[in-house]
Amino acid sequence: MGVGGGGGGEAAAVSAPAPAEEAGKDAEDGGGWTLKAKLIAVAVLVWVLGALALGVFLHSYFRHAALRKAEEGLVSMCEERARMLQDQFAVSVNHVHALAILVATFHYEKRPPALDQNTFADYTARTSFERPLLSGVAYAQRVVHGDRESFERQQGWIIKTMKHEPSPVQDEYAPVVYSQETVSYIEGLDMMSGEEDRENILRSRASGKAVLTRPFRLMSNHLGVVLTFPVYHVDLSSDAKEEDRVAATAGYLGGSFDVESLVENLLRQLAGNQELVVNVYDVTNSSNPLVMYGSEVSLGNPSPSHICMLDFGDPFRKHHMVCRYRNKPQLPWSAISSSSGVFVICMLVGYIVGAAWSRYDNVKEDCRKMEELKKQAEAADVAKSQFLATVSHEIRTPMNGVLGMLDMLLDTDLTSTQRDFAQTAQVCGKALISLINEVLDRAKIEAGKLDLESVPFDLRSILDDVISLFSSKSREKGIELAVYVSERVPELLLGDPGRFRQIITNLVGNSIKFTERGHIFVQVHLADHSNLATESKVESVANGMNGHKDEKTAVATSVSLNTLSGFEAADSRNSWENFKLLLSYEKNEMPYESVSDKVTLVVSVEDTGIGIPLDAQAKVFTPFMQADSSTSRTYGGTGIGLSISKCLVELMGGQINFVSRPHVGSTFTFTAALQRCDRSAIGDSKPVMLHPLPSSFKGLSALLVDRRPVRATVTKYHLQRLGIACDVVATIELALGVLSGRNGSSLTSTKQPCMLLIESDSWGFKIDVPLRSRLLEMKQNGPPGLPKTILLAAAESGKLKAHYAVDSVITKPLKASGLAACLFQTLGITQSSNERRDNSGSLHGLLLGKNILVVDDNKVNLRVAAGTLKKFGAKVECVESGKDALASLQVPHKFHLCLMDIQMPEMDGFEATKQIRAMEAKANEQAVACDDSDTDGATRAARWHLPVLAMTADVIQATHEECTKYGMDGYVTKPFEEKQLFQALQKFLDPGMSS
Repeated sequence: MGVGGGGGGEAAAVSAPAPAEEAGKDAEDGGGWTLKAKLIAVAVLVWVLGALALGVFLHSYFRHAALRKAEEGLVSMCEERARMLQDQFAVSVNHVHALAILVATFHYEKRPPALDQNTFADYTARTSFERPLLSGVAYAQRVVHGDRESFERQQGWIIKTMKHEPSPVQDEYAPVVYSQETVSYIEGLDMMSGEEDRENILRSRASGKAVLTRPFRLMSNHLGVVLTFPVYHVDLSSDAKEEDRVAATAGYLGGSFDVESLVENLLRQLAGNQELVVNVYDVTNSSNPLVMYGSEVSLGNPSPSHICMLDFGDPFRKHHMVCRYRNKPQLPWSAISSSSGVFVICMLVGYIVGAAWSRYDNVKEDCRKMEELKKQAEAADVAKSQFLATVSHEIRTPMNGVLGMLDMLLDTDLTSTQRDFAQTAQVCGKALISLINEVLDRAKIEAGKLDLESVPFDLRSILDDVISLFSSKSREKGIELAVYVSERVPELLLGDPGRFRQIITNLVGNSIKFTERGHIFVQVHLADHSNLATESKVESVANGMNGHKDEKTAVATSVSLNTLSGFEAADSRNSWENFKLLLSYEKNEMPYESVSDKVTLVVSVEDTGIGIPLDAQAKVFTPFMQADSSTSRTYGGTGIGLSISKCLVELMGGQINFVSRPHVGSTFTFTAALQRCDRSAIGDSKPVMLHPLPSSFKGLSALLVDRRPVRATVTKYHLQRLGIACDVVATIELALGVLSGRNGSSLTSTKQPCMLLIESDSWGFKIDVPLRSRLLEMKQNGPPGLPKTILLAAAESGKLKAHYAVDSVITKPLKASGLAACLFQTLGITQSSNERRDNSGSLHGLLLGKNILVVDDNKVNLRVAAGTLKKFGAKVECVESGKDALASLQVPHKFHLCLMDIQMPEMDGFEATKQIRAMEAKANEQAVACDDSDTDGATRAARWHLPVLAMTADVIQATHEECTKYGMDGYVTKPFEEKQLFQALQKFLDPGMSS
């Protein structure tokens, strides 16, 4: 009710604001009704008409509901009468069937027959009460023409037609031999002489069932039908064939059935006879139905009717019953009262809607303006993304030339001042490129064009690379930078290594930027294990905080805590107690989704930096937002890194959150859904960069001195990656006791350690001198095979080795490859040839002597690319269009690789690559056709596929899928970076990466 009125109001309200000024002018001119008043009058009229229509609808609804209920009652009564009619007819059919069995038994099975006309007439007369609907029954014997004379002599009369004339010659006859007294006049008549009786006789003996004639007037002037039933000499099965039934037929038992009497008796027995009018029809011919009961004159008032199909046992004839009410159903009182009441209610609701009209008008106008502003904001957002992508692409192209030329300039002989200027310009250019990359990533995410790769990668190698990236900065600040990866994390994972590296780099980069003391700790665990370790201790975290109300309560104390560096951390869930629980799960080999290939990682980056102010924590993931204005001035940055990281984490099916306390630090935690990957599953379609660690240290043991268990666990993690067993003691006194043979039973390793690792902060000033004396004395006078002493220090210093009298100094942060290099030198272990080859990979060794074709329409970019590749030993040829590239790559060609620019006039890189692949396919087909015994082995082995890499500054359009679609093998972005170029080219140019 209210919705209908609201709809009318909306229509009026939408059209009202447009002519508001004209209405005002009309009012000023005194020209009668204003337009708004006219619209209101129209709305009121529409409302009244709507209410009236609703009342009429309800009246019609209740009326139809009453009619539907009457129809349901009609259906029920009609079905009941049809069922009873069929049952009574079936009873009469059963009696006729019994008479047929009687004739077959006493007339044919008895010798001599025990049945004659008098017996049949007497029996049918005495049992007529059992067949009240049958006006008479008779039995006609089957007589073939050859037996006609003997039959007529035996009966003493001749066979006559229905017209009481001698029957003409026929193949067979069916004269009546026995009849009930009421139909004795048909004795001797041939039932086969009547057309419909003949049809019934033939159908009954062929089917073995009772068959019916069409309705006709009986002697009683009632409508009825003749029922015919066959009589057989022998018993036949139900599935007997038609010819068997005809051969076994002895005669036919028939009876006239009074349909009108049957229906009248039925309706007389049931209540409500006066309410219904019943008609019964023979609808064998649907176009001309025959009335079996009822009047053909239609009733004056139309009323509902219902049709029930009747089954009288004859499969060849169809009958149905039509029932209707004698009088039209009465209209219910509720149809009048309800419709009137609803009309009154609608009038009241219309009054309320009219009173609120003005308010509704204002709200709707406000909503319209807000919708317009929303569309404008969305359009501006899309335009901003497109603008950023376009401008960033245009900037990257000349920046490629700038950085490339600076790189080439730095390879020339320069004065110190010139070199300083060039290096400064190069650093600024790289900072600009880094900013452009972040803006492009954000634009790709907003445009929905950022797709993640799914390739195998080594998570631990990626974390080692990130640590190496920030190692010099951490040493300058003197902070602990460490990584720990759970043993249960698979060695190889399937995902996007570049984007995973980008997230870690952003988080660690932020921590390095805002941390001046303490530590930065990166942990990677399985999600299930991490949840088990923290579920017993969950703190209330609101808006990324640990429940602190102001910054004064979050000031760090000077007490040394059980963390990586001894400084307090923001998230107490990353405590040593929880860390121990995670380690215990690793040792107990707790099962983790062994059936599923999915792996959910939990990665946390913990720092002890300045933290995030409480009022700024809600906007940390907002693009281009800083905690406060002073932060960007002091530390630099754009505030886009965390926003991009959040988007990337969500694309990986994970979530990112943080806990931060001002002046204490921050802990960022994110999850990532990846997949397991076995080495056996790695194929050419999924190239993987593997950095195997040396195996020369397996079986060695070490003794570590560290009073901080978290830091000791990290050091053990890196040693165990090299295959070195490690025992930990808290003090140097305990270590000296172990080396001198005391307290050996408390250690897990039974072998004598070959190296002694000592954390630099374990050398206190009070024990420095005596410790050095004892170490020197033990080295000089002790037994042979004493372990090498190695100092672990967070800052670089050339005096540490001499000052502490150690054999070597390892500068943190630790990573497996750096630790291995130091141990090779300290322990004097010789690397195997395979290990030296694995560790000697460089871009110069990769490109030395390789022929490379560079295709670019920009001459500056050609010079930069050629200069960069030549610097690493490659032989480079340059062409300026796709057509020239096709001419240079006619088979056979001499190139090992092609770097193809995407955006070129006449023929772009995609089309050129497509034609190159077609050309190679044709050449390969010809090589296969020539591959016979007369061809030498070199020709038979030649299969052409030149690696083609896209070379572009547009990192939004140049996706891996887009390049693969046109036959490219990958892409490199401009300007070139040595590491990126090495990773892109290694799988095509390094023979060791062929598998």
